[in-house]
Amino acid sequence: MGQTLIAYFAALAAAASHGAAPPNAATAALAARPLHGSVVLRAQPDGRPLVRVGPRGPMGGPLVLGVVAVRGRWVEVTAEALPNGRYAWVKFGRDVGVHSIQWRLRVSLSRRELYVLRDSRIVRTIRVGIGRPGSPTPTGHFAVAEKLTGPFGPAFGPRILALTARQPRLPAGWNRSITYYVAIHAGTGRGSEVSAGCLHAAEPDVRYLMRTVPLGTPVRIMR
Repeated sequence: MGQTLIAYFAALAAAASHGAAPPNAATAALAARPLHGSVVLRAQPDGRPLVRVGPRGPMGGPLVLGVVAVRGRWVEVTAEALPNGRYAWVKFGRDVGVHSIQWRLRVSLSRRELYVLRDSRIVRTIRVGIGRPGSPTPTGHFAVAEKLTGPFGPAFGPRILALTARQPRLPAGWNRSITYYVAIHAGTGRGSEVSAGCLHAAEPDVRYLMRTVPLGTPVRIMR
């Protein structure tokens, strides 16, 4: 992602919100919100339409898109409507507005740890349970898509941070006509391979993430 373009978009976002000086281009992430009720995600800048999304996500939360790259006035985004590893393009100023985000999440599956970063500095390390071998947690670049409050039952706890990641390898017996999203939520087995792909954290850590990281926060899941 070109740092000059990130700085340009961060400056526009700061100016639009009457904020202070734009954040450091090397550390700031970006998120995008539709300027209208819905937005068409495209395969390339000005390319063929892939899908129309919005104004809310599939679980009812407001639509916010995580930005993974920029090209001129076009923004490449990750969204719940797209399969893992697929991204799409929207146009800044016509389709979406952007705003800067100082937070990032990094997940090390081998270490069973989630790192919360602010301005590239780790401010919290969270022990997590990860997907079992038959339903592993997918790797790649995603974003926090929706933040939901329950109750959702003892297996999930009262708070869920849904990601743009999907679980393509479902456990036996699951309804394969439904799209299942990977999420961060409370659960047992922290430090182990116990889940159907989601990340299990302690309830205090989930509460911290809910109040701290905004929608659109980049999430990188690594082996």
